[in-house]
Amino acid sequence: MTLDTAALRAATPGTRYARHFNAAGAALPSETVLATVVEHLRLESRIGGYEAAEAARDRSENVYALAARLLGAQPDDVALVESATVAWQRAVEALPLRPGDRILAAASSYVSSALHLLELRRSRGVVVEVLPCDRTGAVDLDALEKALREPAALVTVAHVPTSSALVEPVAAVGALAAAAGVPVLLDATQSVGQLPVDVAAIGCDIAVATGRKFLRGPRGTGLLYVSPAMRARLRPPHPDVRGAHWSGDQEYDVTAGARRYETWESAHALRLGLGAALTEALELGVARIGEHLTALAGRLRAALADVPGVRLADPPAGGGAIVTFVHDGHSPADTVRRLRAAGVHLVSVPASHGQWDLGRRGLPAVVRASVHVYNDDGDVEALTNALRGPRTATTPSLLRSGDRADVAVIGAGVHGLSAAWQLARRGARVVQLDRFPDGHTEGSSHGHTRMIRRAYPDAAWDDLVDRAYRAWDELSAAAGRALVTTTGGLYARPGPPGLRGPGCEIVDPARAAELFPGLRLGPDFTAVYDPAAGIIDAAQAMRSLRELGLAHGVVRHTACPAESWTADGSGVAVHTPRGTVYADRLVIAAGPWTGALVPRLREALRVVRIVNVHIGASDPTAVAPPNLGTFSVDVPGVGLLYGIPAFGGSAVKVGLDHGPPADPDRPQSPVTAAEAGELLALARRFVPGADGDVVDTVACRYTMAPRNRFLVGALPETPQVLVASACSGHGFKFGPAIGAIVAGDPPPILDLSGAIPDIPA
Repeated sequence: MTLDTAALRAATPGTRYARHFNAAGAALPSETVLATVVEHLRLESRIGGYEAAEAARDRSENVYALAARLLGAQPDDVALVESATVAWQRAVEALPLRPGDRILAAASSYVSSALHLLELRRSRGVVVEVLPCDRTGAVDLDALEKALREPAALVTVAHVPTSSALVEPVAAVGALAAAAGVPVLLDATQSVGQLPVDVAAIGCDIAVATGRKFLRGPRGTGLLYVSPAMRARLRPPHPDVRGAHWSGDQEYDVTAGARRYETWESAHALRLGLGAALTEALELGVARIGEHLTALAGRLRAALADVPGVRLADPPAGGGAIVTFVHDGHSPADTVRRLRAAGVHLVSVPASHGQWDLGRRGLPAVVRASVHVYNDDGDVEALTNALRGPRTATTPSLLRSGDRADVAVIGAGVHGLSAAWQLARRGARVVQLDRFPDGHTEGSSHGHTRMIRRAYPDAAWDDLVDRAYRAWDELSAAAGRALVTTTGGLYARPGPPGLRGPGCEIVDPARAAELFPGLRLGPDFTAVYDPAAGIIDAAQAMRSLRELGLAHGVVRHTACPAESWTADGSGVAVHTPRGTVYADRLVIAAGPWTGALVPRLREALRVVRIVNVHIGASDPTAVAPPNLGTFSVDVPGVGLLYGIPAFGGSAVKVGLDHGPPADPDRPQSPVTAAEAGELLALARRFVPGADGDVVDTVACRYTMAPRNRFLVGALPETPQVLVASACSGHGFKFGPAIGAIVAGDPPPILDLSGAIPDIPA
C-alpha cells in the first residue's frame, strides 16, 4: 500500500508555511505530536511537574516498548536520552578504554562522534583508525576485515552520514566485527525512521538515534540501545539516581537495564511527544515509509540533474531519503538562503561537519535536501523551479549599487508578493526588498487562514470583491492547488443587519442555528448569510506567491530594509544598507512601515495591535464545516468578534477587529494571558463547541486608513511611485486583486488633497 501523502500533509502544520526538505536535520512533527507535547506542558502548569509525570507514568513507560519494537530489541535494552550525541557519549565513556586501544571508525562518522574520538585519543591515548572507503563510497569491507585481524576495542559506523545519501553496509560490518569478537556502535541517527533498523540483524551492540529527524519527534529526544551482553561489560562513569540505587553508606548498585545511562531530570512532555511519533511511524510501517522516501528522493535526483549548473554530490552507494548537490556559481550557503527566500527549506553541510567524508572528497560544502512522508512531487517541482528562477532573471541576483530594474517592490506581505508576481509575469524585471526574513511575524500577512466574503456594507465594494474572487481563482490555477475553500459565512449584529452583498440573505437566529449549529446567537441578533464566503489558505498562498514570483524572475532580497527612496528623473532610487537599487517604478507595499517611507501619509495612518487565538474542542467536528463556517458577531460594548472554523488541522480561530496602538519599530510581543482570556470568554459565549484550551496565539499589526478604507494608487507628484498598503485589517482577501491593479497600465492615482479614496478605481 502506498502512503496517503495528502492526508499526511494535512496532519502536518508546517507544510502550510514552507516546502520542507530538512527531515535529516529536524523533520516537521505532526499535529498529534505537537498536541501531545503541549497537552503535557499544560498539565504540568496545572498540577505540577511531579504530579503530571505520575499521571502519565503508563504512557511514559510505553515509550520504551515502542522504541524497542522499532529497533527489534527489548524495552530493558533502551534508554531515553536528550540526543544521539548524548547517547553516544554516555555509551563510549562507559567503555573501559586503555592507552593503545584501537577504535576503528568509518569515514561516515558524524562530526560530534569524530570530535569525541579525537579527544579520547588526546586524553586517554586510544588509537583512532579511520577506515578507507571502497569505490562506491561505502566502508571498504576488505580493509575492515584486515584491520580486525589485530585486537580492537570498538568498531563504529554511521548507517547514513549527515553529509550525503550514503547507506553503509552495516549488516556486513556487524558480521565481520562479530567474527572478530569486537563490539559495534551503530550511529542510526539518520536512518531510524526512514530505513529498517533491526539491531539483532545488523549485529550491533550499541546503537544511538535521535527523535527529531526521520522519526518526526520533538527536538531534545534521543535513543540509546545497549545489548545485555554489553551492559555486563559497561558501567556508567557518572551514575545518577535514575539508573542507580544508593544501597549503603559507601555502596550503590546500578540498574540492570539500559536506564542506568539515564538521568533523573528529563523533559517528560518531549518524551511523550516522542512516543506519539514512534506510534505514527510504527503504524505507517518503516518499510512503507522507506519505499516512499527512496522513490521520491530518486525523482528529486532526476529533477535536479536536469537543472543547469546543478551537480549531484552523493556517492554511488547513496540511496534513501537524502540528496546532496552543489550549484555552480553559488556557494551552498547562498543557495540555501536563496531557496529559503522562495519558501523552500533545506540546509548546507560544510566540510567541518564531515572532514572524513566531504574533506577527503574535496568538497568544502554541499546542499542537503531530505524528504519525508509529507513531501510530494509538487515540492520537488518547487525546489527545482526555485533553483532555475533566479538564474534566469535578467536582474543580477546579488544586490549591487547601480543595479537597475523595471520595478522595485518594497515589502513582501501579501500585497507586495502579489504585485511582484503580477508585474514579473507581465515581463517586468522586478527586484523585491523586505526588511525581515521570510516567515516573520512582525506584519499582518502571517498565520494559516484568512476569511473571504462577498458580504460588505456598501455596493461600492462589489466590483472589487468580484475581482478578488477572480484573482484567487487565477492564483490557485497558477499555483496548481486550491487556495480558497467555500464554507459559507454568517455575520451578525443586534438589530438590523450591517452587511449586504450579491447572493446574501438576511436570516434570524433560528435560521442561523440551522445553517451553523456551532454558532450560538442571542434572540436580539440578526445575521447576513453569505453562501460564497470561505477560508483562504493564507500560508499556502504566501508560499505560492513567493514561488511564482521567483519562477518569473523576481529577484528577492529579504532582511534588507529600504531606508529611503528618492525620485530619479522618471525613475526612483531605493537606498538600503546593502546598496542602492535603481528602477523605473517603485511599489511601496510596506504595511506598518508605509508612513516612514511616505512621511506625508504618516498622520493619516494608524498602526494597531491585533491578536488571534486558536481554541481546541473536545469534538472538533462541532466547530468545523459544515457545522461552522466563517463568522463575525458585533458584540455590544466589546467590538466585532470574528472567527474561522477548525480547518486544515488548525483549531477555531477568533479575534477582535480592534486593538491598541502598536509601534512597528519595536518587536512584536507575545499574546498576553489577559488578551487570550478575553477572546476565550467570547468564544465560549458564541461558539460553545470551542470548549478546549487556547492551543495557539497570533499577534499582528493592522495599518488603518481613514474610515477603514484602502490606500492604493500612485503618488500624484511622483506617479512612478505607487502605494499598495494600508488596507485597514481586511485587505488580505484582496491581495492578488490589488497586485493586479498595481501592475495595471495605468494604475489609479491617489488624490491626497483630501480624504484617502474609498477604493481603487
